[in-house]
Amino acid sequence: MLKEALYHRPKNNFAYAYDEQTLHIRLRARKDDAWTVQLIYGDPYEWKDGNWLFKKELMLKTGSDAFYDYYLVSVCPEFRRVRYGFELTDSNETIVYTEKGFFDSAPTTDIAPYFCFPYLYSVDVFRTPDWVKNTVWYQIFPERYANGNSSNDPQGTLAWGSADPTPTNFFGGDFQGILLHLDHLASLGINGIYFTPIFKAASNHKYDTIDYLEIDPQFGTKEEFRQLVEACHEKGIKVMLDAVFNHSGFYFGPFQDVLTHQENSNYKNWFHIREFPVVTDPLPNYDTFAFEKTMPKLNTANPEVKDYLLHAVRYWTEEFNVDGWRLDVANEVDHQFWREFRKTIKSIKPDAYILGEIWHDAMPWLQGDQFDAVMNYPFSTLVLDYIARSKINALEFIEKISSILHSYPENVNEVMFNLLGSHDTERILTVTGGNTNKVRQLFVLLLSFPGTPCIYYGDEIGMTGGRDPGCRKCMEWNPEAQNHELFTDLQHLIRLKKEVPLFSTKGRISFLTTEDTPDLLMYVKASDDERLLFAINTTASEQKLSPALFGSAQQLINLWTNEELKPDSARVMPDDFLMLRWNAR
Repeated sequence: MLKEALYHRPKNNFAYAYDEQTLHIRLRARKDDAWTVQLIYGDPYEWKDGNWLFKKELMLKTGSDAFYDYYLVSVCPEFRRVRYGFELTDSNETIVYTEKGFFDSAPTTDIAPYFCFPYLYSVDVFRTPDWVKNTVWYQIFPERYANGNSSNDPQGTLAWGSADPTPTNFFGGDFQGILLHLDHLASLGINGIYFTPIFKAASNHKYDTIDYLEIDPQFGTKEEFRQLVEACHEKGIKVMLDAVFNHSGFYFGPFQDVLTHQENSNYKNWFHIREFPVVTDPLPNYDTFAFEKTMPKLNTANPEVKDYLLHAVRYWTEEFNVDGWRLDVANEVDHQFWREFRKTIKSIKPDAYILGEIWHDAMPWLQGDQFDAVMNYPFSTLVLDYIARSKINALEFIEKISSILHSYPENVNEVMFNLLGSHDTERILTVTGGNTNKVRQLFVLLLSFPGTPCIYYGDEIGMTGGRDPGCRKCMEWNPEAQNHELFTDLQHLIRLKKEVPLFSTKGRISFLTTEDTPDLLMYVKASDDERLLFAINTTASEQKLSPALFGSAQQLINLWTNEELKPDSARVMPDDFLMLRWNAR
């Protein structure tokens, strides 16, 4: 075995408290290197006749990427403390891997070499909101969803859908328009709405906040927003707002004061200004989001800035009963601010959902002291590369997605915000080249994958659009221009997710694709007495499933059609999917 490939650390995603009694312990080893892996573990204070007393527990291989296998075991130490190591066996040798190196057999007279989980404290358990695990989100870009009240339209507002979207045009979307179409979302099965920013701003996207304590007038009043939240809650729909705390807008009062009074401004330390006088061209001499001069970066370490922003988020959570916050450009804000943000929100609403916008490895933000989850853009990229762009085959997809799944604790994976598209990306029907069959496959994978899925507005009725601003078209409300079949299929998938536990949160995912079927994605979710297999065929030919996949089962149920079939007749048509359920006993 290649010892250099073995990796474990007694923290983060490799050793963590899953709940108040259970530890999850993971190990990474070279791919296909070990035959069996066992956890050696015991209480550090249990000895007999000068020898440490330990147990062994077989570890489950939970996945593989291009280079490594990953193993997991769940243990419940009686006294909530544990010392442990790993025993690995192949055809040639048995080795014991510890924090201090390798041994031929488990040390028993000295436990110093072993890894240590000192104590499982209830307060240290990473608790994520349970309701999120069963939520299907719908992202709304308010300016482009529906215009229900023309009296609050900005000057120069265009007729709904009369032109292509640009970075500067307005179509008058507002709260009243959203309120009028809540039945559309309820009938689809949506039970969570993520709104892009609704606070006062100059742009159509509202990521350039002018006042964090005021609703943008084009969307309506605070009372109208309160009515919208209450109406959502009556329909069982949670509400998540977008917080832009990395930067403000150019017309934010404190920044305007800096431009006016320069070094004498009381707000000069609210921003990261490199020199005076402040200039905007050709490049700003103050830190910004990217190099966008209209978005000056806030100094969130400044106590006054911190108090202002935390007051704002406390106000909207307490006064309007919002259920979660999505945090824009979250990786560019200091960790200490987010720690105080979490304490503030959770003290008001312990089950509020805190979601960070981070496009890369986010483990530093997901240790229980900052976010509950992040937007899973790595998932989006891989799913689209496999199904929509045909850049990778099923085996490559599995290797890459397994690496992502093992990057985080299961507590996090259960509430990870999975999406196929957003206001920052091409629409999925455009990415697939107009192939609605592939869009259905994308929805199947999105809704059956561990995490909480999000639908971008309009994707459910087949809207198209390229990158920003093309992906920000006005919602299509003309029934004749909507794809009703796609809507019905997505509605059916969401219903299955809610009604079939294995489709949703129950059961760990296991991939079955082999080198014999590298283009057929197969994965199973299992409970003690039931199995649910998903197969997605991205090829141009029919794919027959091996009866061996179903063990001793004699009868299968096609979950999509509710038809019965025999294991030897299971096959997936080109550009299609199959969902099969059977009794495992």
